[in-house]
Amino acid sequence: MALTEKVEIDRIEVVNQWIIQVRRNTTIERDGKFVSNSFHRWVLTPDMDISDQEQKVKDICNVAWTDEVKSAYETFKAEQAQRMTP
Repeated sequence: MALTEKVEIDRIEVVNQWIIQVRRNTTIERDGKFVSNSFHRWVLTPDMDISDQEQKVKDICNVAWTDEVKSAYETFKAEQAQRMTP
């Protein structure tokens, strides 16, 4: 009985212009037959270091995060910080 584990990023989504949602799917098989799978998700924003991400995630980030999008994100963050200040 051989168990195998397959780990792959199976979903990358751009949300609200600057948020990148990533989903990693881990599938377990026994003798080539599906046993189970689980998902792990995380979110990336333009101000984050993406150097440790898989290349396909980096590629999407680099296309989606234009200078205009990065500027809009910084403006959004500044407006949010201002709202939080009494």
